[in-house]
Amino acid sequence: MKIDDYELLLKLNDIGTIRGAAKAILISQPAVTQRLKYIEDYFGETIFIRTSKSLVLTPAGELILEHANKVIQEEKVIKNALAQSSGEVQGSLSIACSSLVSQRFLPAILGDYTNAYPKVAIDLVTGISEDIKREHKNYHVCIIRGERLKETVSELLFSDPLYMFDTEPFPTDKLKERPLISFKTDDSMHELVDNWLYHHQKQIKPIKMLHVDQIETCKQFMQQGLGMAVLPKSVSDSMMDDYPHIPLQLDGDPVTRDTWVSYQEGVRKLPQVDQFLSAILDKKFL
Repeated sequence: MKIDDYELLLKLNDIGTIRGAAKAILISQPAVTQRLKYIEDYFGETIFIRTSKSLVLTPAGELILEHANKVIQEEKVIKNALAQSSGEVQGSLSIACSSLVSQRFLPAILGDYTNAYPKVAIDLVTGISEDIKREHKNYHVCIIRGERLKETVSELLFSDPLYMFDTEPFPTDKLKERPLISFKTDDSMHELVDNWLYHHQKQIKPIKMLHVDQIETCKQFMQQGLGMAVLPKSVSDSMMDDYPHIPLQLDGDPVTRDTWVSYQEGVRKLPQVDQFLSAILDKKFL
């Protein structure tokens, strides 16, 4: 059994379908099915029951998954210990990152990092900050938006001002009534917008809500004239010359979406983590 086989089992259990797991790890469905058959033959047990909707873990599968978790964690421990003892920048680096940061900023940072330290194996997970916070102990480094992560060392990367965009002007002498388009994000972002709207209800009134999945979809809907959208500067600065917009402010101060890098005390003793944190903390984002 290889580490990749154990990781496949965890991915299958996490996603719940062979098709979804194949898409996530970028190999074909038949290849995933074949590898799963090999693993089940190796243990002599059925690990998953295939149903029409999802994979269901068997009692034997639960024991095997528990073993898989232990094997992967022990592999990480020994790799990190070897990296720390040698002083060379190698081993594994696990990062959980907000989707926006991973799309907008992280590729360039990781490109430079992997060129400098090619022996480091990077495990990157992206998603909504609230989900990352719940699982933060599983990663060396977490990059999240919103409130700082408690019980960790958290350093501010940048504060991202929020703006409301529309294809129609924002009048100063009458109430603006338009649909409001929102994208899937964590609750702290919605709270910022709702609080700002509450304090500006005499100037702006959303007449209905349009909910979309991605921030890029939200931008495109706004650009097509379907309504207003609140967007952070980090993804909308190129639009400011082309679309009417206003900054979100309360009592003269900008409403911002803060981005933090968080990590456990002592993790910088690992050279690969320390070098990554140094690179990202030296980065000028906005």
